[in-house]
Formats: sequence, structure tokens, C-alpha cells
Amino acid sequence: MYIALAQMNAVVGDLAGNASLIAEFAVKAQVAGARVLLTPELGLCGYLPEDLLLRPDFALASEQALHALAKKLGTLAGEMAVVVGHVHRVGEDIFNAASVLRGGEVIATYHKQQLPNHTVFDEVRYFTPGTEPCVFEHAGLRFGVNICADIWHRGTAEASAATGAEVLLVLNASPFHLHKQLSRYAVARERVAESGIPLVYVNLVGGQDELVFDGGSFVMTEQGEVCQQAAQFDASLVLVELDQAKPQPGAQVPLLDEDACIYRALVQGVRDYIGKNGFPGVLLGLSGGIDSALVLTIAVDALGADKVEAVMMPSQFTADMSVDDSRLMVEALGVKYREIAIEPLFAAFETALAPEFAGKPADLTEENIQARIRGMLLMALSNKFGKLVLTTSNKSESAVGYATLYGDMAGGFAVLKDVLKTRVYRLARYRNMLGAVIPERVITRPPSAELRAGQTDQDSLPPYDVLDAIIERFVELDESPWEIVQAGYNKTDVERVVRLIAQSEYKRRQAAVGVRITTRGFGKDWRYPITSKFRPPTDLLVNSAGGKNHDAT
Repeated sequence: MYIALAQMNAVVGDLAGNASLIAEFAVKAQVAGARVLLTPELGLCGYLPEDLLLRPDFALASEQALHALAKKLGTLAGEMAVVVGHVHRVGEDIFNAASVLRGGEVIATYHKQQLPNHTVFDEVRYFTPGTEPCVFEHAGLRFGVNICADIWHRGTAEASAATGAEVLLVLNASPFHLHKQLSRYAVARERVAESGIPLVYVNLVGGQDELVFDGGSFVMTEQGEVCQQAAQFDASLVLVELDQAKPQPGAQVPLLDEDACIYRALVQGVRDYIGKNGFPGVLLGLSGGIDSALVLTIAVDALGADKVEAVMMPSQFTADMSVDDSRLMVEALGVKYREIAIEPLFAAFETALAPEFAGKPADLTEENIQARIRGMLLMALSNKFGKLVLTTSNKSESAVGYATLYGDMAGGFAVLKDVLKTRVYRLARYRNMLGAVIPERVITRPPSAELRAGQTDQDSLPPYDVLDAIIERFVELDESPWEIVQAGYNKTDVERVVRLIAQSEYKRRQAAVGVRITTRGFGKDWRYPITSKFRPPTDLLVNSAGGKNHDAT
């Protein structure tokens, strides 16, 4: 027999649209000869609806959509069993649920038992944990149902097997971060070893605010071997063959390498944020630097050149090569392009502020005025034409506050929000391997904000390889400053970077949402107080192993 996996791109709150998508997958699965269709976690309402789940009308609408879908599938798919993830309200309790729809009816419902409550997950805020396994019989086999985090803990898979399940069906909305697929394999192997039954894993695909779901659905035998692997970042129907309860070898789509994975995640995040929110296109400030060059390329790959506009806003400090390289890029990519000189506007600001600044030397204030003029111009174009502004700051800059509020931070979506500067260079090289669009000089020249004569980033920051390593250890790995110093980093650099990270929290709290690609981005999984006097010392040894950032599910 065949099981079909619907690796689908759901939209949060679009109950009718998601139901239609499930029905389309069901028709395709039936034509392909499948007897069971498995859809992702909360596929009917999208993952995660967040505080929509606190609204009784949302739960009621979800329940109505489920039963309407069951009737529709009864007509379209007959006796095929379709496992659908949805919200289930029982009295005052709300469950993260999966129901089996067959013959126009809901024949079984499972409630997720393990609710993640860490990093980007706060399901405990919304859901009540289930307590009972769910096993249903269909086409001569007994199937157990688990949902996502259930298989990251021992017990639920075993309970399904103990109740008679011969195959474990796992619905997932497991967000992407680098190397996530290998972690999924590891926990799946633990569960099949403990339960003794094979596992069929379907994952959501698509972007939802800062999260990206990478698909990568797979099938694992009871021996822990991956016998079928679906593509990452592609919505698709995957057909799985079972001989009795044993999965048969199927297509093995190779996993993407690091840079390809991250680049695809960024493209997916931009495409779905713009598309699902109905923006007609995007615009961004093109500076001649590597960050804006990479953002421009990602935007074109995500949306097409016709929906992307670049704006060059040179000042008296902008090098000729910055303008030249920007023109080369837009010509290569075929996007709409404007040039708006900011020097006259900057002069007007200087004139207006001259009486107030009398006797004061030029400093960071004048640099920030230029950045804010550019931000104002971009937002004016956005208001007039309806396009969303993409910001171009990266994670390294965001970490230490090397960005201007209401200036280069102005915008609606931060593509590189979770991308360290050293990774920006890697991604630019990777993209040029697919087709050279970023001029080589943009990649090789010293990075500069070009807000004063002769300025480079390293005038204000440690070398990026040092800065990024400290940020990664402190932010993503939760290492203490003492541990970072012991790893060989200069104590002064560590103290300075950690201090800047703390001081810049008020800026990050006002920053645009952006794609998360690491185990800890400056978004939902970074919840540090703005007002705080604590500064982690470099001479304090702590046993931080218990506090490490573990990103399950």
C-alpha cells in the first residue's frame, strides 16, 4: 500500500485556503493510489497562530473548518484516511490535535502530549497536553499518531507501539535552523529503536514571520535507516510504499549543504513574508556594500526582478566605486533603480541645526543624520508606492548596535537579521557560484558605512572573524564570558562585545522581524530585559551546561 505525505505551505489563519490545499493534495494522493494522506502539524490553521488561539471564535472556526473538510474529503477521496493537524477545543482546554478523516467523518483524534516551551516555542501558553495514544486501523494496518515534539521525548512512540501501532505517523511543524535535519534523524532513530516500529515524518514548508519551515520529510525503517528523503524547501506530494508495515526504499533527495540551506531559507522567508502579507513588492537602499548587495540578490531570487526596486542614495562620502558597483548589480539583475543624492538634504539639516550645535565638533550625530535621511527617503517611497522596505543590517551589527535607529534599521523585514557578517561573505560567494551577479569588488573591499571620510567598519569594531565568534559563543551557545576568554579570545574584546550586546537591546527591540537561521536569533527566542545592570563577568566560572540553548522540535 501507499502513504502520501503532503509537504504543504500553510498560511496562519487561512482556514479555507489551507483546507482547499489539503483537499488538492488528497485528490492527487488518491490518483497516485495512496490509502493514507499525512499532513503537517496544525496544517489546517497554520503554525503557530499564537494569541489567535486565545480567541474562542478562532477555535470554533477551526472546528467548523475541520468538519467541513471531512465532508468534502468524503466526496473527493472516499475511504482514503487523511490525517489532519488542527486546533481542538474541549471545554476550556485547547489541544494541538491531529484527526483522522475518513468517509466524511472524524474517526479518531490525537492530542499532542509533549508541548515545547523554549527558544521560539511557547505552546504551554496555549495548549493542554494530551495523555492518551491514538492508534487507528486502515487498509489492514494499524497506525499510531504523534505530533512533532512527541518524538523528541521518550514514551509517546513506545505507547503507540504498545497500543498496537505497526507504523508511526508523525506530523511536524519543525522550523529550520542550520543542521536541524541531522537532529531530526537522531531523535527519530531513538524512537524507532525504543518502539521497534518504522516512522513516517512529514514536515511543514514555508515562511511564517521570522520562522522558516524547511520540509525535508522522510521515512525511517525500524532499523533506523532513512529509506526515503523528500526535498527541502519545496512544497510537494511524496509517495511512500509499504510492504505490510515495512517501508520500501524510495527517492532520496540529497540534503543541501550549509550555504545552500541558509540561502534557500532566506529566499523562502522573503517570498512568503511578502506574498502572504500581500505586498506588491519590495525596495531597499543599495549602498555598494556587501550586505545590501546580498539582500538585493535574495529579493530578486525570491520575488522576481519586476517586484524589486533598489535606491542608491549617495552622499559626499560615497566612493565612486560604490555607485559604479551598484549600477553594475542592478543592470545584471534587471531591477528598477533610482539614485537620490542626499547631500543637499544633509546640508539643510546642518544649516537648521547649526545654532544648536555651535561649538560642538562633528561626531556620530552627523553620521546618524545621513542614515536617517536615507531611511526617511525609503519610507516615503514605500508609503507612496506600497512596497515594503527591506533592511540590510546583519546580525553582527545588530548584536553590538552598529546600526542607526530610524535610519538603516528603518523598514519592514530584516533579511539578514540572523546572519553574521562572516556568513554574509560566504553567502555572497555561494550565490555568485550559481551565477555571478555581485561584483567581486563588493566582496573584497573593506566594509564601510561611508558616513565619514575614510571610514571602515573595523575602525569601530573588532575584526569580523573575532566579533562573530564571540557573538556566536555568547548569544547562540550561551557560553559565559569566562568560557569565551578561556577559548583563546582577548579579554578586552570579550568584555567590550558583551557590554555592547547588553547596551544595544533597546535598539533590537525596535528592529524589524527577520528570518531565523540559527539556534538563537534576535527575535522570539531572545528575550533579554532592556533595563538591566547585569554584565556577565569574564572571571566567573559557571557550570553552564544545564543552561545551554537546546532547540528541540
